Amino acid sequence: MQAGKIRIGTRGSPLALAQAHQVADKLRAAHGLTPEQCEIVVIKTTGDRVTDRPLIEAGGKGLFTKELEEALFARDIDLAVHSMKDVPAIVPAGLAIVAILEREDPRDAFVSLKYASLAELPAGAVIGTSSPRRGAQALRVRPDLNVVDFRGNVETRLRKLADGVADATFLACAGLNRLGLARHITAAMDTGVMLPAVAQGAIGIEIRADDENTARLLAPLNHAPTAICVTAERAYLTQLEGSCRTPIAGYAELLPDGGLRFRGEILTTDGRRVSAVEHIGASTTAAALGQQAAADVLGQAGPDFFATA
Repeated sequence: MQAGKIRIGTRGSPLALAQAHQVADKLRAAHGLTPEQCEIVVIKTTGDRVTDRPLIEAGGKGLFTKELEEALFARDIDLAVHSMKDVPAIVPAGLAIVAILEREDPRDAFVSLKYASLAELPAGAVIGTSSPRRGAQALRVRPDLNVVDFRGNVETRLRKLADGVADATFLACAGLNRLGLARHITAAMDTGVMLPAVAQGAIGIEIRADDENTARLLAPLNHAPTAICVTAERAYLTQLEGSCRTPIAGYAELLPDGGLRFRGEILTTDGRRVSAVEHIGASTTAAALGQQAAADVLGQAGPDFFATA
């Protein structure tokens, strides 16, 4: 860390910048820092550059974190701000996620300029999405739809809808809310129909594992209830990561009595087969709950599931 200055690494998309500025605002509020003491450092990632093919073909979600993590190792930045749903299950040795901000709305948003809901789409309508999970979940309830790849940031995808590339798309409610674009949410998807991606709606902050000073600065930003839920979800993802490349969903929520409810599912890309589980346990055993859910969903799926995924 440069004397008196915290360098905050981020991608350059409008949503990523909004999230980085949210972290900077919280750091200033927690420690009485001046705006000049929180420097935003924009780093272009491979995921931002690859726009001509689905991300899974280019290497998966780690493409949105690789260059930021390299900048951490090079000491060009002191912390990296991530959408936690973009962070691979395993963080590189020497780095650590030390704070999770309070989660925004975790649901997926159905967005259309013509139709009010997924159910109202006519047969053969085109859904644009770059997410295998969203595509599979949409096809599970509407197998008559056509799913096409739909890349780009929020503004790009909204423009593609206006240009008629697709009849509807799905975006994260969290991202639209953070960008002040909630007016574009045609309908928020019920989690019983479209279970969110692991850690969707949560912002995570990554630092060098041995950087105790930055860890202390970030400690007040950690939202314990969100961190518990994300711990369960990422433990579930970690168990599944080496087992399949099928669409994965996982969502944990704290219950009024202090317990933790976890729901998880894996699907074939055509949505025709799904393996789903639900577990309730103590919030103090979040990681174990996620791991058990992963074992159960894999056991339920059976050995031939991945051959047809």
